[in-house]
Amino acid sequence: MNKYEAIFEQRIHDLKDEGRYRVFAPLQRICGEYPKARYHGPDGRQRDVTIWCSNDYLGMGQNPVVRDAMKDTIDTYGAGAGGTRNISGTMKLHVDLESSLADLHNKEAALVFSSGYIANEGTISTIAKLLGDCIVFSDEMNHASMIHGIRSSRCEKKIYRHNDMEHLEQLLWESDRSKPKMIAFESVYSMEGDIGHIKEICDLADQYGAMTYLDEVHAVGIYGPRGGGIAEKLGLMDRIDVIEGTFGKAYGVVGGFITGSAALVDAVRSYSSSFIFTTSLPPAVLAGARASVEYLKTSEIERMRMMRGTKQLKDGLEQAGIPFMKGDSHIVPVLIGDATCCKMITDILLNDHDIYVQPINYPTVPRGTERMRLTATAAHSEQDIETLIQTLRNLYDENHAFQHAVA
Repeated sequence: MNKYEAIFEQRIHDLKDEGRYRVFAPLQRICGEYPKARYHGPDGRQRDVTIWCSNDYLGMGQNPVVRDAMKDTIDTYGAGAGGTRNISGTMKLHVDLESSLADLHNKEAALVFSSGYIANEGTISTIAKLLGDCIVFSDEMNHASMIHGIRSSRCEKKIYRHNDMEHLEQLLWESDRSKPKMIAFESVYSMEGDIGHIKEICDLADQYGAMTYLDEVHAVGIYGPRGGGIAEKLGLMDRIDVIEGTFGKAYGVVGGFITGSAALVDAVRSYSSSFIFTTSLPPAVLAGARASVEYLKTSEIERMRMMRGTKQLKDGLEQAGIPFMKGDSHIVPVLIGDATCCKMITDILLNDHDIYVQPINYPTVPRGTERMRLTATAAHSEQDIETLIQTLRNLYDENHAFQHAVA
C-alpha cells in the first residue's frame, strides 16, 4: 500500500466519526417531471423521489425555451468552445449574453465566467490587487468563493458580524481613511435564508469611500420586476459597483457573471487569471443562459409560483410546530444542530418516504448548526408541499432525537 493511503483513509474515518461524511445521491432528472427524479440506490434499485433541496428554483432547467435554444445551438455551433476567451473561445454568443446581462442590471458591461465560484474568486481577488493596499470588509456568512477571492488577493481583510451594520461601521471607522476599501456581501444568504442590508451598506460605503461588491447568485431571476435580484427589487442597482450572479440556480443552466462599469469589467477581463486561463463555456450553455435571462425579464409566472409555494411551506411548518429559520427569502432552513441527527433524518426521508433532502453540515455551515435546507420551487405542487409538511410533522412528533436537536 502506498505509504500515504493510510492518511487519506484516516481522514475519511474522521469524517464518518463526526457524522458529516457526505454521500452522493445519484439522481436521474427526467425532463418534464421535475421536481421528481429517479434515484439510483446503492442496492442497484431505482425509485422516484421528490427533490427538496434543488437550486433550480424556477424550473428553468426544464423550460422549453431554454432547452430549444440549447438544442438548436449544438446543431449550429457544435459542442465545445475550442479554447479560452482570449484564444479562439469567444463567440458572438458571449457578446449577446454579456449585453443581455448588462441590460439586466443597468450597467455598462458584463463578463461571463465558467461558474459563480470562479466569478467571485477571480473578480474579488483581481479588484483588490488592482486597487493596491486595499481593505476588504466581508460579512462573516459570505460564501466560500468570496472568502477564497479575499484570501487570494492577500489584502487586509476585516470580517464583520453577519448583517451587523454597527459592527461594519465600527470597522470602517477604525480603518485608515486613505486606503482603498471594498465591502463584499450577499443579497440572499443561502444557508440562513435571510437578506443582506443592501441600502445600509451602500450608505456606509458612501460615507467611508468604499466600493460595493454584491453577490446576487440566489436572487437573480427571482427578485425584481425583471429578475435583476434584490438590488433591483429595492431600486438600488445604481448604488452597487459590482453585481455578481450565476446561471446555475434560478436560470437553470451553469456559469457565472459580473456586471459593472466598462473600465472595471475590462480590468477584470484583462487581469484575472481565473478568467484568462479557463476554457470558455460551451456554445449551447451560453445560448441557454441567454434564453433564460431574457425569458425571465418578462415572465412573472415562475416567480409567483415559487413565492406561493414558499409561503405555503413556511405557513405549514409554523402550524406543525417545526422550528425553522425565519428569513425573508425563498430559502427555508430547518436547523438541526447535530450532524448525526441531521443525517439520520434525511436518510429516513429518502429511504422511507422518497423525499430527498441533502443534510448540510460543516464546512458549509459552522459545526453545531447542521440543517436541512428546503426550497419550494416553482415546479412543486401544493400536494408536494403538503406531503413534505405532514411527513416532517410525523417525524418530529415520533422522533425524540429530532425534537431534542431543534429545541
